[in-house]
Amino acid sequence: MKIYYTDHFDLPLPAGHRFPMDKYQRLRQHVVRSEHHLLDTLIVPPAATDQQLLSCHTERYVKAVCEGSLSPSEIRRIGFPWSAQMVERSRRSTGATLAASRAAINDGISVNLAGGTHHAMRDAGEGYCVFNDAAVTIRTLQQEKVIQRACVIDLDVHQGNGTAEILADDDAVFTLSLHGVKNFPIRKSPSDLDVNLDDGTTDEQYIAALCEALQQLDNGDPFDLAIYLAGADPYDGDRLGRLSMSKEGLAERDRTVMQWCLDRNLPLAIAMAGGYAPDVNDIVEIHGMTVQLASMHSKTMAP
Repeated sequence: MKIYYTDHFDLPLPAGHRFPMDKYQRLRQHVVRSEHHLLDTLIVPPAATDQQLLSCHTERYVKAVCEGSLSPSEIRRIGFPWSAQMVERSRRSTGATLAASRAAINDGISVNLAGGTHHAMRDAGEGYCVFNDAAVTIRTLQQEKVIQRACVIDLDVHQGNGTAEILADDDAVFTLSLHGVKNFPIRKSPSDLDVNLDDGTTDEQYIAALCEALQQLDNGDPFDLAIYLAGADPYDGDRLGRLSMSKEGLAERDRTVMQWCLDRNLPLAIAMAGGYAPDVNDIVEIHGMTVQLASMHSKTMAP
């Protein structure tokens, strides 16, 4: 299985910053050390190009990000200080989901150890998201006529408002989001299917809601690609999650999505999305299990 990583482009953040940027490097190190990934290949992805970014974002916004002319309020909304490194990192993270999707189409499944930047909208970034990797990937592959139909299975604990906004008018894309109804963002852009979860949702309740939601994805024509945002933030110990899922429940969530794709011979690209547990080792363990399960499924998902 091909695994794409971008951690050597990660940003130096001020002490006490809420975003655990070091989780990406630790996750890659975890994968490298694991005996489960001896046959997997780790790859640095190409950066997303201006043309690819402009498939989803406005020219004004892409130019402001790349040239460093975002307003102070726009930078606060993103949550990262601007720097040339921030731009490169955002391009690479988007490029990683695109590369993982290309690999999945050929191999059945692939993983981006970053990505899942689902709050980025057409003309704005938000919530640690600069460019929307899933939307840019789908638009690019559609324009290249590599795919026609795609679905986004967003299981980050926060609603995928940016993805929903960008892809709202595309009948060939189905956006699914399971998220905490009282959690960020307060203003949610409607996905094709939004599943609202109450604070304290348990493993059993979550898996039941997920299975019911996946059934609804079967109501239309088959998809050519699935992009799965495997957030670690539904975890009970997450600072920003507010749900009550165990690590075992999150692994069952991952298995459920992967098996659903396997049963439909549907290429699956996975991005890590959010994770804010106080102990970064918990985040790495959750993401690491997602990658391990993907590697196991790669043995059976190859077309």
